[in-house]
Parts: sequence; C-alpha cells; structure tokens
Amino acid sequence: MGEDDIPAKYIARDPWGGWVMLRLDDGWCAALDRDTMRCTIYARRPGICRDYPMGDSDCIEVRALHLSPDQSRK
Repeated sequence: MGEDDIPAKYIARDPWGGWVMLRLDDGWCAALDRDTMRCTIYARRPGICRDYPMGDSDCIEVRALHLSPDQSRK
C-alpha cells in the first residue's frame, strides 16, 4: 500500500510489519459499508482493490455468499 492515499483509520499493521487494510471483527474491510456492500473510500481505494473489478465473476460469487438475493443486485 506504499503509494496509496488511504485514510489512516482504515490502515493496520500486519504481523510482519507491513501496512494492510484494517479488517473489523466480521472479517470484512473496515472501509466497506455493510448495508450496501460498497466501498466508502472508493476514490481513494488502494491499488489492490483497483485491480479487483466490481462486478466481475469473483465479486459476484462473494456477494452471493454473503448477501440476500435482493442486496446482491445493488
């Protein structure tokens, strides 16, 4: 995350001393809005998140596992 411009409240140190996105007790990224399943810092999201396109097959599979059918279409 070296060159990313992420708000400090969403960053944590991993066990090896690197910087990672903070995850909350539910295991999801702290920047994720749990009601909409959308990133709250989308314009400032890290590069790794930019490489994971919203709506691709992996994204759709994960959303289907964790959301009701009604929510997964948002």
